[in-house]
Amino acid sequence: MTDIVRSYPLFGLATPANAITVSRIVLTPVLCSMVVADNATLGTSWVAFTVGMLMAFTDLIDGRVARATNSFSRSGAFLDPLADKIVILGVGFTLVSVNRIALLPMAIIAIREILISLMRVRFALRGVAIPARPLAKWKATIQGAALLMAVIPVLLNQQRIVDIAVWFAVALTVYTGGQYLIDGEAAARKLD
Repeated sequence: MTDIVRSYPLFGLATPANAITVSRIVLTPVLCSMVVADNATLGTSWVAFTVGMLMAFTDLIDGRVARATNSFSRSGAFLDPLADKIVILGVGFTLVSVNRIALLPMAIIAIREILISLMRVRFALRGVAIPARPLAKWKATIQGAALLMAVIPVLLNQQRIVDIAVWFAVALTVYTGGQYLIDGEAAARKLD
């Protein structure tokens, strides 16, 4: 990565890309309520899977829309990873509540996400965004895929597959958290 610290112009919240990102946040309680409603099948349903795929699609296109409309902003750089965290933690802990996935992996993911979010807020308040490394972008995708696997009805009796996917997501989450800490330290040295 050639430029760890990159400042974005402040265009405000009302951009097409931010609207797409916010839709992911709005759909999170919808998906969580579907998981709870399907408690008899440990939260699995094709409808929940479809909503999850729609949310994954919004995560895929919001950055592309920002590039296409040249509307990168500090708010977008902040909102996108925040939306990812809301989705992952909201849906993940909902799946814990219906006994589809274990508490420990979600607790590890939550601790990492909270720590990194606090670091990002600290830098955002100083007008600096720390761009995600490519692997960190994949981390959110892997986390989402693991949770999507947990709601697929055909995997209801394949808990080992779901557990392996969730723990793989945990390992990647911890590793990329370490990368953010390294990048944060480098950013702090550049600001001083």
